[in-house]
Amino acid sequence: MSNPSRPPAARTGLPVTIVHACLREGGGGSPTAVLEEASSSLSGRLLTDDERRAVPALVGTSHAVFLSQDGEPAPGSGHDRPVVTVRFFTAEGELPACGHGTVAALAFLARRAGGGEHRAGLRVGGRVVEGRAVCGASFVEAAFEAGPVGLREPTAGELALILPALGLRTAVTSGACIATVGRPRLLLPVPTRSALAALTPDLDRLAAACDRLGLLGAFVHAPMSPSGRVAARMFAPPIGVPEDIANANSSACLAAHLLGRQETTRISVDMGDALGCPSTVTAGARHTSQGPMVDVSGAARIGHELRWPGLSAPPGGRTVRP
Repeated sequence: MSNPSRPPAARTGLPVTIVHACLREGGGGSPTAVLEEASSSLSGRLLTDDERRAVPALVGTSHAVFLSQDGEPAPGSGHDRPVVTVRFFTAEGELPACGHGTVAALAFLARRAGGGEHRAGLRVGGRVVEGRAVCGASFVEAAFEAGPVGLREPTAGELALILPALGLRTAVTSGACIATVGRPRLLLPVPTRSALAALTPDLDRLAAACDRLGLLGAFVHAPMSPSGRVAARMFAPPIGVPEDIANANSSACLAAHLLGRQETTRISVDMGDALGCPSTVTAGARHTSQGPMVDVSGAARIGHELRWPGLSAPPGGRTVRP
C-alpha cells in the first residue's frame, strides 16, 4: 500500500455520493460510497490506495467505489462509448470485484447521465463488464453479467476449519461449494431460516480460517422457497466486513451452483435482515461453453452527497450506517 503524503480529510470539496444498492421493495439496501477519480485530481493529484481504504470508515459504509474514464471504447459495443474503470475498496484493501458496488456504480452513472436508460462498459478486474441501468422516479434498476463462475466441492479439511468458526457443529455439507467470481468463497446451506438467523460466528476465528484457505468469506443460505427466494448471510471478516448487507457476487455464485444442482435458472436472494438493512439481489443463471454465466440485477437509490473534509459529520448531523 502507498503512504499518503497528507490525510484524506485534507482534500477540500471532494464529492462522495452515498448509493443504497440492492434495495428490497424500495427500502434498505447497502450504503456504498461512490467517488469519481477525476474530482480528486482537482487538488493536484489522484487519491492514494491508503486514502481509498480510508473512505469507507470515514463515511460509515462497508465499501467504496472509485470511477475513472480509461479512454478506450468498450469492445464490441458498436460505437465509441468509453469504458469506465471501476475499483472497489474496503478498509482492508482493494477487491478484484464487488457486485453490489457494481450496481451502485451503474446507478450513479445513469443518474449523472441525466436519467432514462443508460448503458456502460465497466472495466473490473481485467475484464469489461457490460451494464445497464434504467432510472425511475425513486430508484434505479441496474443489471450486469457477473460470470463466469468457477465451482468446486470443498474438502473435508476446509469444512473442518470453517464450520466451527461459524458456530456450526453440523451443516448440510452435501450442498456446500467453493465458488469463485473475483475471489473464492464458501457457499454453505443450513436447514432452516431460523438456523440462519441464529448464526453467531467467531469472526476472528473465521478470518483466520478464511485467510489460511484463501477465501473471501462464508456465504450461508437457507433452502430456496418454491418461488425461488433464498435467505442468506455473508460473513467476510478477511476484508474488514464482519457481515455484508448485500453481496451480489455471492448471490451470482449461488445461482450458478443451483443451476448445476437443480437446473434452477433464477433466484432472488434476501440479505441484511440481521443488520436491520434488508436487501435483495436477483440472479439469473445459464449454461455456456465457458461455464455458468449469471446476470445480476438490483435496485439502487441515490442518497446524499458528502464533501471532504466533512465526511465524518454529514450536513444536518446525519450519519451513514453500513
